[in-house]
Amino acid sequence: MREFVRLLLGRRARLRWVHLILGGALAMPYVFVGATAVGPLTGSQNVFGDFGLQLASFAVALPLAAVTSLFPLTRPLESSAVRWLCGVDAERLVYGPARARGAKARTAAWFTLHLGFGGVIAGMSLAVPPFAGVLIALPLFAWLRDSRLGLPEILDRSWALALSPVAGLACLVALAGCAAGAGALLAHLAPRLLGPAPEDRLAAAEARAADLAVRNRLARELHDSVGHALSAVTLQASAARRVLDSDPEFVREALAAIEDTTRRTVAELDTVLGVLRDGDAPGTGPAPTLAGDLDGLLRRVRASGLRVTATVTADPAALPPALSREAYRIVQEGLSNCLKHAAAPSRVTLHITATDDHLTITVENPLGTPTPCRPGGGHGLRGIADRTRLLGGTTEAGPTKHHTWRLQTHLPLKDPT
Repeated sequence: MREFVRLLLGRRARLRWVHLILGGALAMPYVFVGATAVGPLTGSQNVFGDFGLQLASFAVALPLAAVTSLFPLTRPLESSAVRWLCGVDAERLVYGPARARGAKARTAAWFTLHLGFGGVIAGMSLAVPPFAGVLIALPLFAWLRDSRLGLPEILDRSWALALSPVAGLACLVALAGCAAGAGALLAHLAPRLLGPAPEDRLAAAEARAADLAVRNRLARELHDSVGHALSAVTLQASAARRVLDSDPEFVREALAAIEDTTRRTVAELDTVLGVLRDGDAPGTGPAPTLAGDLDGLLRRVRASGLRVTATVTADPAALPPALSREAYRIVQEGLSNCLKHAAAPSRVTLHITATDDHLTITVENPLGTPTPCRPGGGHGLRGIADRTRLLGGTTEAGPTKHHTWRLQTHLPLKDPT
């Protein structure tokens, strides 16, 4: 019984009833316009005094409502009302104007249903409670029976008079049931008529994919630039601490390398974070490239104690900008892995070569003692694989039969942008 009462008069049912009454209120101007057309056609001077003419005016009003639903604000306003009053999840509705033909047709269908059901339920809400109240009070007050009030003659009989309170309560329950049923039906239809169409879902999926791509790119940039810098600075500081008393010149070089590394990393970090600020321009400068900073990268890595032998037969200045930028990050991450995992003292070989159609990057170092991955770490090779895949290339990484670790990447020589 409690569940039945909740379905008819619970908070959600009451809010949906309010939504229907708002639909009835919206329908009234259209009904008045329909009455101005029905009156002259039927020759009636009092359209609202005849129930049949009222229905005819209502029938004329609904097509007019469907036409005016093409107004751009109709769908946003209706979606907001459905969300708050009908209890429909916000994700299942669209809050922008209807642009496509199908979306406009669905919006017109919804608006017509809202005003149609709303007009009926609003009319019932005005007429049924007074009638039910008279039926309930009829056995108690003789003057009600004497005044007649247009009641059916059957109520003059004693058994009908005794049952009239029951009939009055039944009318109220029927009204609540009609309102609850109409509200539930509209709530069920709302996602279909006001929800996203296939093209809307496709646009939302593309937007999410674009946002995810930007997030992944930012994550790669932060990992490669900041992660490499922290690894290099840690090793430089450790090496400087060990020879602080015996080799002041090395200490000065290490401190200078730390200063240069942190300054460049702060600039790169500002550039990456600039993308996150809505409306902000990029930071202090563009991302580094092979043409712009390969020598500086090798100098900073060597200052960390890593002996790097670099062979560069490709012309970095001739590479497309996007390819040069991503290749720089791949080299940076490869050398960073050597700093963290290679055997010490370690000699690393770097080869950057170009053929007619591919740029090949090879980083090789002796195998060292396996280093446990820190919590949340180990994303460097995955980042390299992601960059390579976006450029249409291939990458391989793993131990060789010569007890070395080799990272080799092949990138097509074309501008990915």
